[in-house]
Amino acid sequence: MNKKLTKIALLIAITAVFSCKTDSKNSITNSEETPYDTKVDSLMSLMTLQEKIGQTVMYSGGWSVTGPVVSSNNLKFIKEGNIGAMLNVYSVKGTRDLQKIAVEETRLGIPLLFGYDVIHGFKTIFPINLGLAASWDLEDIEKGSRIAAEEASAEGIHWTFAPMVDIARDPRWGRISEGSGEDVYLGSEISKAYVKGFQGDDLSKHNTILACAKHFVGYGAAQAGRDYHTVNMGQDELRNVYLPPFKAAVDAGVETFMTAFNEINGIPATGNKFIFNDILRDEWGFNGFVVTDYTAINEMVEHGFAENEKHATELAIKAGIDQDMMSSANRLYLEELVNEGKVDVTLINQACRRILLAKYKLGLFDNPYKYCDEQREKEVVYKPEFLEAARKSAAMSSVLLKNEDHTLPLNKDQTIALIGPLVKDKENILGNWAAAGDRKGKAISVYQGVQEYVNDSKILFAKGCEIEGEDKSGFNQAINVAKKADKIVMVLGEDYDMSGEAACRTNIKLPGRQTDLIKAIRKAVPNKKIVLVLMNGRPLDLSEEDTLADAILETWFPGTSGGYGVADVMFGTYNPSGKLPVTFPRTIGQIPIYYNMKNTGRPIPPDNPKEDYKSNYIDVPNTPLYVFGHGLSYTTFDYSDIELSAPTIGFSDTLSASATITNTGNYDGYEVVQLYVHDKVGSLTRPVKELKGFKKVFLKKGESKTVNFNITIEDLKYYNADMEFDVEPGEFEIAIKGTSDFDFKHTFTLE
Repeated sequence: MNKKLTKIALLIAITAVFSCKTDSKNSITNSEETPYDTKVDSLMSLMTLQEKIGQTVMYSGGWSVTGPVVSSNNLKFIKEGNIGAMLNVYSVKGTRDLQKIAVEETRLGIPLLFGYDVIHGFKTIFPINLGLAASWDLEDIEKGSRIAAEEASAEGIHWTFAPMVDIARDPRWGRISEGSGEDVYLGSEISKAYVKGFQGDDLSKHNTILACAKHFVGYGAAQAGRDYHTVNMGQDELRNVYLPPFKAAVDAGVETFMTAFNEINGIPATGNKFIFNDILRDEWGFNGFVVTDYTAINEMVEHGFAENEKHATELAIKAGIDQDMMSSANRLYLEELVNEGKVDVTLINQACRRILLAKYKLGLFDNPYKYCDEQREKEVVYKPEFLEAARKSAAMSSVLLKNEDHTLPLNKDQTIALIGPLVKDKENILGNWAAAGDRKGKAISVYQGVQEYVNDSKILFAKGCEIEGEDKSGFNQAINVAKKADKIVMVLGEDYDMSGEAACRTNIKLPGRQTDLIKAIRKAVPNKKIVLVLMNGRPLDLSEEDTLADAILETWFPGTSGGYGVADVMFGTYNPSGKLPVTFPRTIGQIPIYYNMKNTGRPIPPDNPKEDYKSNYIDVPNTPLYVFGHGLSYTTFDYSDIELSAPTIGFSDTLSASATITNTGNYDGYEVVQLYVHDKVGSLTRPVKELKGFKKVFLKKGESKTVNFNITIEDLKYYNADMEFDVEPGEFEIAIKGTSDFDFKHTFTLE
């Protein structure tokens, strides 16, 4: 029988088994029955061990001027049915060509899964994730990831390696830019928004992609803020801080997880049975599949946890890892490990099954080319409404850190000096992890954004200096421009590749001579207003800049339409509403610093912060430069005293807490109203403050609204001394504020 007839016979056999109904549950998984279980069982009954292992293998394509490039070895593996997924391949033509090989030239015709790092947009790039978190707008974040899924799926992508939901409290760590900051509650809510946006409400639709919660777990706590470094933490911190955003992703239906590069408590995450089998699978009931990060299996040898790559392969599959990204470990060693009796074939069946289920959910078996529509590719990418949404997100993500004497908004009739290396920049403005974004043609600079508001005759420009380097030769031109202007806008910050993976810094000040440039201009024009517009991927040490600039606008890296969005804020078309999702320290010596710390036995007295033998510094205050939740507006908001529905509640009761917010200024605007609670005494010590809710409200000038929060015992639970997720009776402090910088004045009791 020739190859074509053999394949037809196999497909007939599969179809015949598909038509057989069964009520039995597959014996190799404890997952809930899905409509595809019978189909997967039928297909797997026809697969060889090598073909099953092939589904657990992922390799990468490259990219050239003309499109994706795949090595001859990888093409060979595809034809043999020994690759289940590929990353870094996109475009309709590129993915269709490879899918055609997998479907039409292999024994069983199993389609490939194409993954890509769609982190904060695919081609239409939104603000970096830390910036999106600063919007505190879950609806906008979900919409942005939905747009990313629309564009990515239109170019053949089935799966994104996002969201990164690692809690991060060390701004030295480069990947802080990729997450949602330091807070558990905010991070968990954003985690759910990303998953919903990427995956939509029906994975079988042609415009959805699989989401991937990463990096499991503790990656954001790497020692010294250094990427890939060691993580050690107790069960208290693990369960109460670092795990909740991942649990939120599971609750939102995330289909895949990715391992972390770090070890946790002496065991590399990729070989850690406790976090993947005990917690993720058994406790949380996660039914999707787990992929390693890039070559993470091999790296267990360097960690000193595995004797060699073969041993590392054994450790990973036994820890519950389903797919191997790039290390070749599964392809090279799994079959041998099974034959030697070191790995039970059931583990390979489980891994293969989970991966095949994802492909069925996406509808790839019904139509392997459903993501390969050239007409849709042309129509969807860079839609005008997508670019407009990115513009709005850039404005919503901007945080007004300082605004003395109403320096902002700018007046369109004034002459404006635009100074700095990032004024006309179109490359860095997209930030790190910018997927397939166009850093040259489509990106909009701040200069272009200002041109929408001000006639060119009113704009003066000088670069002043580069982002990095010691050259001050441009200072004189910048000073001359500043002298001629009515108001000065300096656009400064980091290079985009100074944050992101493997981009950690020990010095988090503005790089190069940028601070010197501000000093020089301030000295030359002491009476003119200076606006500092920042582009950066992390909290910076702005202790000097805070004394030099009259206004500071944090725009992060605002994305493709970023220049327009930033200009909208500067000129008051959009009243800034962003709030910091992460603390800005006064100095690097305070790190790690975050709002929901714990008290010591010798806390600083509020009335005497310099009292001896207390937990303080002798050279700087304990307080940060800008606190979590901080963000100014062009208007002002007044908060009434909090009102509680009862001073005491029982375990089955709901406490209502409300405050009236009044816009007391001259601009309409949004305010992010934040609810904080403090559990005063616990079987484990509790943070001094914990965010437990927030609402973004719009108020016209002079308008008042009452904002209400309902609190139940579910909001007060934590993992206690017995590592039980429960609530303990006692007294709680509570507040409703617009920032985390406050003192509690009200309490309620749970009994």
